[in-house]
Amino acid sequence: MIKSPRGTRDLLPPDTALWNFVEAAVRDVFRAYNFHEIRTPIFESTELFARGVGEETDIVSKEMFTWEDGERFDRPALVDAWRRAHTGESFEEVGSYFPGEGITELACFYDETHVAEIVMFSTRADEVVMKALAEAVSKFDGPPSHLNHFSETVRGRLVIPSPVPANSESMTEDGIVIEKLHGAFHKSSQSLTLRPENTAGVVRAYIEHKLWERGLNKLFYIGPQFRRERPQKGRYRQFYQIGAEIIGPAASGSQSPARDAELLELLATLLERVGIKDWTLELNSVGCPADRVTFNEALRQALAPAVEKMCGDCQRRAVTNPLRIFDCKVPEDQPIIATLPTIGQFLDEDCRAHYAEVKNILQAVGVPYVENPRLVRGLDYYTRTAFEFTHGALGAQNAILGGGRYDGLAESLGSPQPAPGIGFAIGEDRLVLSLAATADSVARKPDVYVAPLGAGMNREAARVARELRRHYPAADLVVELGDETFRLKKSFEAADKMGARYILIVGENEVKADAFALKHLASGEQVTVPRGELARRILGK
Repeated sequence: MIKSPRGTRDLLPPDTALWNFVEAAVRDVFRAYNFHEIRTPIFESTELFARGVGEETDIVSKEMFTWEDGERFDRPALVDAWRRAHTGESFEEVGSYFPGEGITELACFYDETHVAEIVMFSTRADEVVMKALAEAVSKFDGPPSHLNHFSETVRGRLVIPSPVPANSESMTEDGIVIEKLHGAFHKSSQSLTLRPENTAGVVRAYIEHKLWERGLNKLFYIGPQFRRERPQKGRYRQFYQIGAEIIGPAASGSQSPARDAELLELLATLLERVGIKDWTLELNSVGCPADRVTFNEALRQALAPAVEKMCGDCQRRAVTNPLRIFDCKVPEDQPIIATLPTIGQFLDEDCRAHYAEVKNILQAVGVPYVENPRLVRGLDYYTRTAFEFTHGALGAQNAILGGGRYDGLAESLGSPQPAPGIGFAIGEDRLVLSLAATADSVARKPDVYVAPLGAGMNREAARVARELRRHYPAADLVVELGDETFRLKKSFEAADKMGARYILIVGENEVKADAFALKHLASGEQVTVPRGELARRILGK
């Protein structure tokens, strides 16, 4: 038997109903705080996480699922080579697509005289490719709306990367020139990684699509992440996160301590909305980069006498990034860690003032917290505010969610302007685990089981079921449909197994009378109800 890979699992009913309940609730909360959903790819360039998360973090150094994408076309090199073949002409790309059939890409360019040229990059020079290019030229010659300023006929050109068939230079069809550009075809590989977290991807998308120009600075996401780590209670190699980011130019207020407090207040509301009330908010400030330089030096000095007694990871971290010592989970190392200085001793005045204002606002809005001076979080991009929400139902690994401020992340990923930010990620697996006792109460069971009785009744039962379902949203009914091959006893058994409240009998006599036997399965009460009254009676109105 083939089973799910280690560290993964199938989400099954009734648990999926609880997942849907949680996700619907958090979407409602995000809407109330004016957050908008973003969906980024589940894999990104490895460089994104190395630069964003930090090469010395456990995530990047140990836990990522990374692979080489293999040989591929180096599209910029192809385009540059094509441009060099048109010396003196100024072409601008206006559109491209990937038609398949061995064709790498079709791209449309136009020059300053508004003459368009279709360029196809391909590894083949056969009739299929020739036909595709001819069709593309015809398509763009229309021309479509985004090319409707062209005043002359669109040309076509087939660019075949080296090596090519020996006779390719002489092949023509319908006036289409096949041009060989030696050296334009380059093969390279790209390192890709299944996303281990989503903040870096969201910031990448924010920069790539210039979301600041559209005033989009509050973004949330829901989706899977991937880490190669030892599975444990509530922690999997494919896991799910609910997260949000407030990011934008300083002028948008994204750097204000008010944004930190707003995000924390949102989280308090969110946890209470899904039914988690006995949470604890742990809070700290990890300062600015300059603070951490001083702090790291103090850590190195404090670690020097004892670091050889610590685990191998801590010995490595003491050299590369001493702050990561606080990520250590080895029990024997904890007494040494407890003696180390804390970041709070090294905060500059601005960071102290920022942290104090966050706490003041939380007190004003009634969000309780406890300060944890050793909370640093596991990612290098955090600055100033860092936090975790914990819950006792999860045992020793009790963190439900965490996050913090990351004021320099956007610049490290290539943002043309500073874009301070703060965000969080909820481990949805662990959040749902803390609500597991409520799964059955959340799962929606059928309101009524429609049971066709006798040959030819499937059609009539389907009509009744459709009428009941179409009462939505005035009457939100869950309707299950049986089959005429079932005997009445089997229909009752099926309805009871599903947990349906009612069973509705659709037989020949009921159809003739246009009134149906409706039985409440828990009480055994049975009544005959006219067709037009069924929905109201099932709803108890």
